[in-house]
Amino acid sequence: MSCHRLFPVCSHAVLLGLFAAMLAPPGLADDAVTNAAPAIEQDVDVEALAVHEADLDLAMPEIELFTEALLHVRKHYVNEKTYQEIVSGALHGMLGELDAHSSFLEPRDYEEMQDDTSGKFSGIGIHIGIRGGNPMVIAPIEGTPAFRAGLQSGDRILKIDGETITNLSLRDSIKRLRGETGTEVILTVQGHGDDEPREVPIVRESIIVPSVKGASLVRDNIGYVRITQFSAPTDRLLKEAIVDLMEQGMDALVLDLRGNPGGLLKSAVKVSSMFLPVGEVIVTTKGRPKVYGDRSSHSSGPLHLTEFPMAILVNGGSASASEIVAGALQDHGRAVLVGSTTFGKASVQSVIPLGQGKKEALRLTIARYYTPSGKEIHDVGIEPDISVHMKPSDWKRVQIRRSHLETPLLFEDDVKSKYKDAEDHVLNRALDVLLAVKIFK
Repeated sequence: MSCHRLFPVCSHAVLLGLFAAMLAPPGLADDAVTNAAPAIEQDVDVEALAVHEADLDLAMPEIELFTEALLHVRKHYVNEKTYQEIVSGALHGMLGELDAHSSFLEPRDYEEMQDDTSGKFSGIGIHIGIRGGNPMVIAPIEGTPAFRAGLQSGDRILKIDGETITNLSLRDSIKRLRGETGTEVILTVQGHGDDEPREVPIVRESIIVPSVKGASLVRDNIGYVRITQFSAPTDRLLKEAIVDLMEQGMDALVLDLRGNPGGLLKSAVKVSSMFLPVGEVIVTTKGRPKVYGDRSSHSSGPLHLTEFPMAILVNGGSASASEIVAGALQDHGRAVLVGSTTFGKASVQSVIPLGQGKKEALRLTIARYYTPSGKEIHDVGIEPDISVHMKPSDWKRVQIRRSHLETPLLFEDDVKSKYKDAEDHVLNRALDVLLAVKIFK
């Protein structure tokens, strides 16, 4: 192929080397050029996501155009920019145009994302999505600054530190919310039914999220366990909690997924497997034909608890991985869903490392997932079998009361007494249903 406008003679290797040099940190450019082609072949281990020679052939005219624009920016822009800055900006723009969940992860972003899935990070403690051009609170994480400040599922974030953030990408919104421990961020938020926005000052903290909480027998040998998010250790922690409850005589279970914004797909599949027979479909992901295609995850593993009745609690803060678990157990008739419609976030992102040192990455939407019966979840949510509405103010009181019961030493008696009458109508309805099932069984 001839690249006549830029180079008398060029090849795929030359352009790939050029891009690698532009992205490489200072001092690594020579090594990056030398090793660019082998790095691409060795590090892409998913065939469907690999870049092939034919793909490059089709892309070469656009790569040439991009390279020409890049060189003009580098040479003529009023403020001098490095190649790395220009290409990084272009990648942010390209991924940001796709959808709210795709993004280019610079080294710090990539590291923070890995911290997220391990269950620890520094910030205010909320999970957000994009709705109507603004970040929306999916759920505050219990016990965090955002939780204590009173943020609720469904609150729209209009400003961060006084700056309007309409149409800001999800990744950039998260970056602005995070920061050093002890620093303050001021959010302007408006909840459903609020007449006017309100300002909420929050001091950032180091956030460590235990993903399994509240395991106990609540009534008539009915067990209760709450999953706050789906991280790497969740299935192991849940197994330990349930085995302990079974040793205490548990013969029915309430699994609480309210306010759980999701997490790792693998973790959701492992949790679902614990309650289904071997080989049952848990979730189907559907991507572009001949690229990602249709794939199904099935129940596997050594533990399959299928004897006792179950109820799953859901609400508008239940999203993503939570919806996988709820949808799978509902479709297979394994659990009854109690509460309100879930959030409706059902897209699958793959993280693809980039560059010589693999310190950057793409977070790319490659598929959407569906329940075993084929029901769509994205932007729709999952309807519960038994609908129980709770006002946001009542739900907040229940959450605070729950914190008092689980960590009583952290609160003064006079504070706890204010929430003693908080009643969890959703949990009570689920307990009644399970008790009736046990009686008739």
